[in-house]
Amino acid sequence: MELRIAILGYGSMGKMILQKISASGIVSKDDLYVANRTVDKLKDAEGKAVICGSNAEAARDADLIFVCVRPVDIRTVLEEIRPVIKETALLVSLNGSVTFENIKKIIDTKTAKMIPSVTAEIDRSQSLVCYNDKVTAEDKAALHKICEVFGNVIELPENEIGMGSELVSCMPGFIASIFDVICTSAKAHTNIPDDQIVNMVLNTLSATSDLMLEKKMSFEDVVGRVATKGGITEEGAKVIYEGFPETADQMFVKTLEKRRATAQKARELFESN
Repeated sequence: MELRIAILGYGSMGKMILQKISASGIVSKDDLYVANRTVDKLKDAEGKAVICGSNAEAARDADLIFVCVRPVDIRTVLEEIRPVIKETALLVSLNGSVTFENIKKIIDTKTAKMIPSVTAEIDRSQSLVCYNDKVTAEDKAALHKICEVFGNVIELPENEIGMGSELVSCMPGFIASIFDVICTSAKAHTNIPDDQIVNMVLNTLSATSDLMLEKKMSFEDVVGRVATKGGITEEGAKVIYEGFPETADQMFVKTLEKRRATAQKARELFESN
């Protein structure tokens, strides 16, 4: 694939993107450029990409530019690369809180958002993408091919990226929290070792997910298969369906409220002089 790719920012997401693209061999290491505010953090990128002394150096002549920095830093990065970015380049922001409208105030160019998941580490990310109206079909195809290195790609409109992020990017944390509570509760009722409880639950969770996807089963299908009328599973399922909906609703209320507040702060950063 003949693309020059720049990665600006080498935190957890920037590092993941570089490592996955490098390992895939989809582009040459000579066409993979990386920059970070603290250059010392780029030591483990040596041999995988060209280490650059500045964001502008990395972005110059790049075809795809991944901006992997915090909302508070993104305006500064955009201002730094504005003089050197190619007209044909696709700018890819990894921050869902910074809108295309915000970015346009600094750089009016082809722009995408890409929201990966931590599950990209095992090539099973459900990566979200959305695009502004300048992006071409060829641009989309190029970004999709890169994103497929991490797993599946899901295109959504920009106004759905927030909820989409809750369902794929945040969801591993939500799932881990839920099953942490379940495993902790189970420990109070058994002498089975803690690590064995966790392994039993995680393997069953993974197998249930694969079963549903492979057999195209709904959640109701699985409950119906396991929870026989008047049986033990039915009793437990009743408790979950009666008590958990309020918790799930409150979870989304809180996270979406936080997301709106974060977006407002980002908007203020782009409106200030």
